Amino acid sequence: MTFRYKDYRRNGQARYRTMTLATDEFIRRFLLHVLPKGFHRIRHYGLLASPRCKANIARARELIAAPMTTLDPSALHDTADPRHPPDHRPACPCCGGRMLIVEVFGRGGAPRGPPFAAASGS
Repeated sequence: MTFRYKDYRRNGQARYRTMTLATDEFIRRFLLHVLPKGFHRIRHYGLLASPRCKANIARARELIAAPMTTLDPSALHDTADPRHPPDHRPACPCCGGRMLIVEVFGRGGAPRGPPFAAASGS
């Protein structure tokens, strides 16, 4: 299979290139871009959305380099009260509140989209 593509790292006429691949390799590469059923591609949302993409990436890199906050071990082991068992949920790194675990994925598992509603007769 031979096809044309645009190489964004080059300028001028050299930008448009031709590639020849075996049919199964072309299909394999093409299918890497197909999303599973129930997923939607969103290009302009989140940290990488314009116009603040560069600022967001710079801030993320700054936060990654920031030292991690440490918890005081004595505060974790207060008096054992049977009426109030210890809270083992992880603490939020921003506000310190307890995070709620919504779902846990098994090793090698992938998140799935919500099931589609059955078509109604009306």
